[in-house]
Amino acid sequence: METRLLRTFTALAKAGSFTAAAAELHLAQSTVTVQVRSLERELGTRLFDRLPTGALLTSAGRRLLEEAETMLDAEARLRATAAAGNGDGAVEGQVAVGAGESLCASRLPGVIASLRRTHPGIDVHLRPVGSAAAVEGLRAGRLDIALLLEPEVNAADLVARPIAREPLVYAASPDHPLAGRTVGWEELAGESFFVHEEGCSYSDHLVRTLLALPGPQPRLTRFGSIEAARSCVAAGLGLTLLPRATVEQQLRDGVLAMVDAPEIPPVPVQLAQHRRRWVAPAARIVADELTRLIPA
Repeated sequence: METRLLRTFTALAKAGSFTAAAAELHLAQSTVTVQVRSLERELGTRLFDRLPTGALLTSAGRRLLEEAETMLDAEARLRATAAAGNGDGAVEGQVAVGAGESLCASRLPGVIASLRRTHPGIDVHLRPVGSAAAVEGLRAGRLDIALLLEPEVNAADLVARPIAREPLVYAASPDHPLAGRTVGWEELAGESFFVHEEGCSYSDHLVRTLLALPGPQPRLTRFGSIEAARSCVAAGLGLTLLPRATVEQQLRDGVLAMVDAPEIPPVPVQLAQHRRRWVAPAARIVADELTRLIPA
């Protein structure tokens, strides 16, 4: 049995549509269709129900998916073992790492630079994604490692461990009335806030707390981009709560100023991987470097 057919099968099972699977595999949609039909003929069973909304695994397809992933992992282990026996033994390979925008901008460039010096054969593909997309990426096999800014990771098919903590700060324009002051929740209640998109654990915590306060309701604007939130705050339009690493330069340059407001606990950085999937040597090295070099 050709493993390329299994690879197409698993990609379609995760993507849920022939179009999305073709894009992920860099194949024509007709090629994905032909390969899936070939695998169904070889196995003697229908793997997908073709629906107007996409491709849905049949009961047989669901049973076979885990076995297909096991076979693909075995192929990857075989190739890695063969590669380790050739040349000078240097570890090589591609590793896909998913992380939130703040980590991608502030913490990961230094890790990647270190890896290029110590392991030039390892190619790290950095993908800025939110927590939900990172978890889905691990499950679909698009990511080898995810860094999640979450207090905890409750997913039975993932294994996660905290490797660092990100301190959070309130920031405002230096001309904002609250800049440089010590304030309580009652003074924050009626302010305008520019915060990260829904699903961001520390932003969600802040929004829940503000909306539960008595009195005037805050004006809340949520962005998918930290840069957009910083820009609005620097223009004097309100406050934000962000990881300190994402505003350190702006604070030093005087573009932003801190507000001494009630503390939101530092958010853990969780290193997550799929529990069942084999971890290639290159991915193990990247995980070790992330643990070593991201400040605890």
